[in-house]
Amino acid sequence: MAPVKKRSKKPKLLSSSRPPTVRTNKTKLSSKATRNLIRSHHQLMKSRAQAVEEGNEDLVRELDARIEASGGLESYQLASKLGQSLERGGDSSKVLIDWIGPNLVELKHSPFKLRMLEVGALSTKNACTRSYLFDVTRIDLNSQEPGILKQDFMKRPLPRADNDRFHIISLSLVLNYVPSAIGRGDMLKRCVEFLTDKLPSGLSLNIRPNLFLVLPLACVKNSRYLTEGRLQDILSSMGFVLAKSKETSKLIFQLWEHNGSYKPQPFKKELLNPGTIRNNFAIIVQ
Repeated sequence: MAPVKKRSKKPKLLSSSRPPTVRTNKTKLSSKATRNLIRSHHQLMKSRAQAVEEGNEDLVRELDARIEASGGLESYQLASKLGQSLERGGDSSKVLIDWIGPNLVELKHSPFKLRMLEVGALSTKNACTRSYLFDVTRIDLNSQEPGILKQDFMKRPLPRADNDRFHIISLSLVLNYVPSAIGRGDMLKRCVEFLTDKLPSGLSLNIRPNLFLVLPLACVKNSRYLTEGRLQDILSSMGFVLAKSKETSKLIFQLWEHNGSYKPQPFKKELLNPGTIRNNFAIIVQ
């Protein structure tokens, strides 16, 4: 796989844009309360990221206080976990299994498992784990249970050998949490460095390195600065080919195969879809 062109500027860490974690005693949330909490937290985090960029320390402190009052990162993760619970039909990894499971039948009788990196993992009991097809490495900024490593993906050491790379990377409702457009571009570029197509000899699997991407549908359907076409242009420049796509009323699921190439290309924040009721979600690639 062709190496990614080095940048002179180090990508920002995910943790650099997050306030301190706050403990919460909330254990049950209705579906409506779950949606409201997640939406409110995203809005506060976007405002905080903008205040950080502008150097407005007073506003940052004010927003931190509001985030703490609403339960902080832990409260947000609780809502996300409930939203993805089996009771509410939200385990996004079931879609991934439906898409690639039929190509992995050979692994059911093999000691070898595809290596998967799950960024922003909330549970060790999702469909990917239960399939026994993957050797899953789970990471998150605020580990919710044993089996999930507390780690910032942007700080994870770069692979030094293929054994440190993965056949599949899952970014399920992760990219939309990154508060800056530049940070989202950096995250996608970094994924390329962690993928490999190396398989043990003797296996005849028809599979390429994959990126499983899940985003709120509004990020690509109702944004001023991102469309499905622009997202495809960005990922295509990084060597990805769209293999599968699915939409629900709220989410878009995509499976991107990497073809081993990488053609560095910048993408600016440009007005693509004007409208007063649209959101400002964007991806900038430097």
